Amino acid sequence: MYKRKIVIHADGAASPNPGIGGWACVLFDPAKDYRKELSGFQAVATNNQMELTSVIEAFKALKMPCNVTLYSDSQYVVNAFNQGWINGWQSKRWIASSGKPVKNQELWKELLCAIKQHDVTWIWCKGHDGNAGNERCDELAVNAISTYRKLME
Repeated sequence: MYKRKIVIHADGAASPNPGIGGWACVLFDPAKDYRKELSGFQAVATNNQMELTSVIEAFKALKMPCNVTLYSDSQYVVNAFNQGWINGWQSKRWIASSGKPVKNQELWKELLCAIKQHDVTWIWCKGHDGNAGNERCDELAVNAISTYRKLME
């Protein structure tokens, strides 16, 4: 079955960390020259929680199985898949190599469900280094935090 090729950039932020959280993702379909930007905030979150949320929300926006190339500046997210951490956590019933429960288990489980029908290539990109997709996501995530602060004034 043909799967549409989609490029996703995802980023999360917390100010301070932990503090007000912002997440953002940009989805791009090169075949249709279509782009969708999503962002949001959370009153209290960590940076890692927002990184995971940005990826979850991106996959929730996909309406059919896709071949996805996902770019993130979060080694936490990318390495979990590329270095097999996620498989180890699952096989050890969500216990990390430290012997303690894996942090953000519920978000990891939600992400696993969200990606189930997709073929995903995980690519780490250095943050704040001129990658246009990452820079745009960072801008949207920071703006989401600002929006929350304005709502609370």
